[in-house]
Amino acid sequence: MGQRLRALTGGAIGPFVSVLVAFIGLLVIIFFIGRVLPIDPVLSIVGDQADASTYEQVAREMGLDKPILQQFIIYVSDALQGNFGRARLTGNLVWSDIRAVFPATIELATCAIVIGALVGIPFGVIAAVNRGKTLDHVLRIVMLMGHSAPIFWLGLMGLLVFYAALHWVGGSGQLSLYNMDIVPRVTGFITIDALLSGDTDVFWDAINHLVLPAGILGYSSTAFIGRMTRSFMLDQLTQEYITAARVKGLSRRQVIWGHAFRNIRVQLLTVLALAYGGLLEGTVLVESVFSWPGLGQYFTNALLIGDMNAVMAATLLMGSIFLGLNLLSDILYRVLDPRTR
Repeated sequence: MGQRLRALTGGAIGPFVSVLVAFIGLLVIIFFIGRVLPIDPVLSIVGDQADASTYEQVAREMGLDKPILQQFIIYVSDALQGNFGRARLTGNLVWSDIRAVFPATIELATCAIVIGALVGIPFGVIAAVNRGKTLDHVLRIVMLMGHSAPIFWLGLMGLLVFYAALHWVGGSGQLSLYNMDIVPRVTGFITIDALLSGDTDVFWDAINHLVLPAGILGYSSTAFIGRMTRSFMLDQLTQEYITAARVKGLSRRQVIWGHAFRNIRVQLLTVLALAYGGLLEGTVLVESVFSWPGLGQYFTNALLIGDMNAVMAATLLMGSIFLGLNLLSDILYRVLDPRTR
């Protein structure tokens, strides 16, 4: 047990160092992008009509009169403490705003990845088993469409068909107007808070609004997950142990799910982690189309008015989550697959 723990710990050092270096690089890139963009952070605060003395005073308060290296050190120190200044958009502390909107993004992305996994994995397995047949071609076309079609176009078409024409789902936002602010926010996840308060009407209204944007995002992730699953399964189905299992008289189901699929589960963990990180980062367009009050819409609105404090904080958070998911998938890979140790 001690040797295994040491092996896992030693094996995790490399990925952790890589993620740490990538995080430092992310901080550097975000900081310098914030400085080179043609958006004056001082002017966005004081306005066009401010006099020179006011402009200089605010610049000093923001530390913009200091050398660039010192500005970077201050920025990193503040970022590690969660201090990103105030948002011009709301007047609140940026980190306070992000904590308020981020649960909506997590809720949307989590439902999407569940849909993507439940649909994409079986699609990939079935396509691999029927390689070259009509069913394989049909599933590959379906997955290719999900990967190729612009997600904002899918969102607009979804609203047009399923909301405006068929009235099967709710429209934009998390809730209908008559259900707004009825349920107290405890966790920030509207479906969970509705259940905690015992209000089933609000819960089903939230589900009604969640199903379409989550389905659109889920379809996009289905394409990626399905294609990777198909590729992994094709590789396994050509291995000698599969031939041996068939010779032993095992059923088709046992060979496919009990042997071939079992050997790709660890690889799929990495795929699912990457897909989930991509969903958290890629909700910007979907949240804008559906007026979903999450981090993506907050980021878009901040960018439109040049609120660099909010833009840089949201970018850093999304990048950090992606790096964290990569590290987690590496660690799980080593835990679940002894060969990597």
